[in-house]
Amino acid sequence: MQHILNLERYPLDRIGSAEWQDLVNRSIADLAQNGMFNLEGLLLPGAAEKAVAEIRPVMDTQSHTHKRLHNIYFKPEIPELYAGHPALREVETVSHTVCADQISGSIVLAIYEYEPLVHFLAATMGKRSLHVMQDPLARVNIMSYREGETLNWHFDRAEFTTTLLLQEPEAGGEFEYRSDLRADDDPNYDGVARLLEGRDANVKSLGLKAGNLNVFRGKNTAHRVTSVRGNRERMIAVFSYYEKSGVVFSDEEKLGFYGRAA
Repeated sequence: MQHILNLERYPLDRIGSAEWQDLVNRSIADLAQNGMFNLEGLLLPGAAEKAVAEIRPVMDTQSHTHKRLHNIYFKPEIPELYAGHPALREVETVSHTVCADQISGSIVLAIYEYEPLVHFLAATMGKRSLHVMQDPLARVNIMSYREGETLNWHFDRAEFTTTLLLQEPEAGGEFEYRSDLRADDDPNYDGVARLLEGRDANVKSLGLKAGNLNVFRGKNTAHRVTSVRGNRERMIAVFSYYEKSGVVFSDEEKLGFYGRAA
């Protein structure tokens, strides 16, 4: 892993050392203040390009294209909202997905399974431990967004989302987010409506660079990726970790996300 990750800058392999603890503390502080933290340049120069070269043939020929209209909740209705409520405004998402079983032996899977990284993430999230997902499709997904395509406004189902940007587009493809738009005890439907109508002045934008690992608390923070422009696609790996071991998606979930169950 010393040829893939910048372990001098990010001492993931020195668990318990002063340098490791300092990195954990800084990441925790960023999570508390910004709802996310970034490890900029986690990948060594050239590593992202090698990862993309491994994935591209599969992405170009075997990826699952997912195009759908959805609301910010990814639910057809919300019982307490009337049909047509502005918080239920539909948006479009278009992406192309490669699953973990299509990239066995890849650099991306090696990073995902790297035990010091898993241990570090658990420490930053205040978890006793985290486990890699056992689902052969869902454990790691590579998402690609091409000219005119976007991941539109949504909330995450999971408490945390861990991503690794592998390739930046020529333009667009910026990560936009609205921190703490809702709370577990306050859905703030009026605030959601303002966001979807473009009237929220608290939306922030983050331009991630290839090789950056991002950990994001997206359950109550709305976020999207703006439309990609140019011939170079935006390619990002999504890592799924859980507090309990043995987690797999249902066949229905896999059919919905990937168009196949196995």
